[in-house]
Amino acid sequence: MTSHYIDIHLRPDPDFPAGQLMGALFSKLHRRLVELDMSTVGVSFPAHRIKPRDIGDHLRLHGSPTDLATLMASSWLGGMREHADIRELMPAPEQASHRTVSRRQFKTNAERLRRRRMRRHDESAQTALERIPDHIEQRVSLPFVQVRSSSTGQRFSLFVEHGTEQPQPTCGSFNSYGLSRTTTVPWF
Repeated sequence: MTSHYIDIHLRPDPDFPAGQLMGALFSKLHRRLVELDMSTVGVSFPAHRIKPRDIGDHLRLHGSPTDLATLMASSWLGGMREHADIRELMPAPEQASHRTVSRRQFKTNAERLRRRRMRRHDESAQTALERIPDHIEQRVSLPFVQVRSSSTGQRFSLFVEHGTEQPQPTCGSFNSYGLSRTTTVPWF
């Protein structure tokens, strides 16, 4: 149950843009959620914007008081503490609406998809071009955070979609990024 929350606000830094700091913060959170095998903590980005596309400088952690205390006791923030203002554990407002916060994946680079197909299916460049035409590329307007996968070590853009607001919560679990297509978090 995501009855409580902890807000983490990034402090302005002249050397690092907020997006880069959010990527570092979010990557640290992801690694710790994996290490703890924790699927009971969700996230939201209250300061995100679609136009201009920006994930914002505010990360909100959602969960039970016990789960959030366990996470915060694990010292996952490390060197990010000097870049962040960490607020105390608070109960979510009872009148808050709810929404999902999920990852969206897009086909944004046809050439990369062709190279991958050629490797996986032992196809020629011409065959891959026929199967993956340029027009499949999608333009993305969602905010994103640059993260490093704990399983592959690869850096990638994780696009984040905040679903429509709902009056009632939907319970369930979150993935290792604190995201879910079905489980909601309080939105306020």
